[in-house]
Amino acid sequence: MSTSSNPFGQVLVALVTPFTADGEVDWAGVEKHIDDVISAGADGIVVTGTTGETSTLTDPEKLKLVEVGKSVANGRAKIITGGGSNETAHAIELYKHSEKAGADAVMIVTPYYNKPTQAGVLTHFRMIADATDLPVILYDIPGRTGIPIKYETILRAAQHPNIRAIKDAKGDFSEVSRVLNQTDLLYFSGDDANVLPHLSIGATGLIGVTANIAAAPYRVIVDAVNAGDLATATEAHRQLEPLVRAVMTHVPGTVAAKYILHGLGRIGSPRVRLPLVGPEDNEAAQIEDELAIVGEIPGVDLSNFRPDRNAAAGGALPKVAGTTR
Repeated sequence: MSTSSNPFGQVLVALVTPFTADGEVDWAGVEKHIDDVISAGADGIVVTGTTGETSTLTDPEKLKLVEVGKSVANGRAKIITGGGSNETAHAIELYKHSEKAGADAVMIVTPYYNKPTQAGVLTHFRMIADATDLPVILYDIPGRTGIPIKYETILRAAQHPNIRAIKDAKGDFSEVSRVLNQTDLLYFSGDDANVLPHLSIGATGLIGVTANIAAAPYRVIVDAVNAGDLATATEAHRQLEPLVRAVMTHVPGTVAAKYILHGLGRIGSPRVRLPLVGPEDNEAAQIEDELAIVGEIPGVDLSNFRPDRNAAAGGALPKVAGTTR
């Protein structure tokens, strides 16, 4: 798929933001982790998304994550800024600054908490898309925002020249097919368990949490689907299934991903910022039980997994609070 037809990549990682034990951004850890996932096959990185704990990052941290991502990627992967805001004016300013910081694209989440009508949702998307020259991915995740992007709203939003794609975490496969049939939008799977099914009906790629740990098998799946090799894609999907379950089932994906990455020695701390907290003992045990049945996965050696429940316990209060301005 050419860069002109797809400015985002296909294997996109919804990047965790590594923190120190006291909850500050571990900038050296960020650089290492971005390099790790690109080396493993990612061609797009979504910084400051849900998995990156955008709701507890300050605006300066969000912009620096774009700058650091752009520097580390050095042309090897696209850097997409996620998150946004449920205040349209703030989202516009944040995305303008992200563009100046070097972002290759922006991902706009449905306004959360306010619960606007679909007219409000569409206006939010259009005004942000008007304010940037960057290609836009819409992010449909009603489980977190409280409202979906309805089918008719997607069709209307797709008419905007800057709105090029949608990330789907809604799981309605019939709607995916309808949108693909009636728009030119690129579709990205936002549900780790459904990556292969989404690709099989025409999705472009994925924006995944588990890809923080195992980007390589997602590269295998995407490349195999591109080549029409369903058997290879299905085998990689099968290998990933218990790891996806470990990451996405028992605690928020951010929490589990950091717990596993730290246990593998790939980030310096599993710390998350409050109100997120590390896994309780029973939750950690469930994650570890799932990992125990994971077989061979390219790029992941679970024989080196050394979980640290004490390091993951609780959550951090950073020195500077996240702001809305």
